[in-house]
Amino acid sequence: MMPVASPARLQEFTLELATNVVHECKDQPGALINALHKLQETFGYVDEAAMPMLAKLFNLSRAEVHGVTSFYHDFRRSKPGHYTIRVCQAEACQAMGSEALTTAIKQLLGCDFHETTADGNFTLEKVYCLGNCACSPNIMVDKQTYGRVTAESFRKLTATLASKAQSSKEGSK
Repeated sequence: MMPVASPARLQEFTLELATNVVHECKDQPGALINALHKLQETFGYVDEAAMPMLAKLFNLSRAEVHGVTSFYHDFRRSKPGHYTIRVCQAEACQAMGSEALTTAIKQLLGCDFHETTADGNFTLEKVYCLGNCACSPNIMVDKQTYGRVTAESFRKLTATLASKAQSSKEGSK
């Protein structure tokens, strides 16, 4: 396996910062989508408190803004874990055991897809192809891809990541 990926450095949500982040998108084509992407890049998710601000800024109803955020599965509506783990569900990975790996991962983490572990360390997502088919089954942790993943190698990886997340949490206190 490759070296452990470092967690994304996300900012804590404030409405003031969110307003500043999306304001530059106001006059762009596809403004709402661009603004939602910017919010997610900055905070890791699109906070519910940003909905009225987005609606007002783009002259839309809250329902329209909600419709866009709920239609596109890439927009997260809650704060992600310290690390985001994506498990490939494409055919090549399935042929190499990703279904059994997925079951083991869910059991080890104690959460399902689109959920975050109770300790806040990991958010689990599914993805369809990481472009590493020759080394199936694959996962991605933040932006780092891991191939030929087994339940045991995943357990070791998450133990290392959990330790790093704990150190990071203690360092920020």
